Amino acid sequence: MAQEIKRLDIDAYDEIIRVWAESGLPFKLKGRDSLEAVAKEMANPNCAFFGLFLDEKMIGVVIANFDGRRGWINRLAIDPDQRGLGLAAKLIEISEEFLRSAGAVVICALIEEINYPSISCFQNSGYTCEPNIKYFTKRPSPDA
Repeated sequence: MAQEIKRLDIDAYDEIIRVWAESGLPFKLKGRDSLEAVAKEMANPNCAFFGLFLDEKMIGVVIANFDGRRGWINRLAIDPDQRGLGLAAKLIEISEEFLRSAGAVVICALIEEINYPSISCFQNSGYTCEPNIKYFTKRPSPDA
C-alpha cells in the first residue's frame, strides 16, 4: 500500500474533519475549525496543513504554523486503525521541514497531559517536555 504526504488545500476540508472526528480530536465547527477559518489559515504562507494518505485515503493530518518567533505543530491526528506504525512521526518530520524553511528555530507542540500516545510520539521525535510552563488562553467565545 502506497503512503504519500501532501500539502492540503481547502478542498480537503471534509476529509480533515473526518480524520479529526475518527481520531477523537475535538474540533469547533462554529469557530476556529469552521470552513471559513480553515480557509483563512490555509491562505497564510506561514501555515501549512499536511495530509497523510494511504492508497488515496487520508489517514492523518497535521497543521504546521510559524508565528514569526516559534514553529508550532498543531492538531496532529492519525486514524485509530493506523496508530503505532510511526505515521505521526512522518507528519512531525514534514512539519519540522516546513517550519525550519519558514525560519523557525524552536518548534513546539501543545499536548493535553492525559494524551499519553501524543506525549510518547513527540518524545520519540526528540521533543522535551517543559514542565514549568502553564498555558493560558483568553477567548471571545467557547468556539474560538
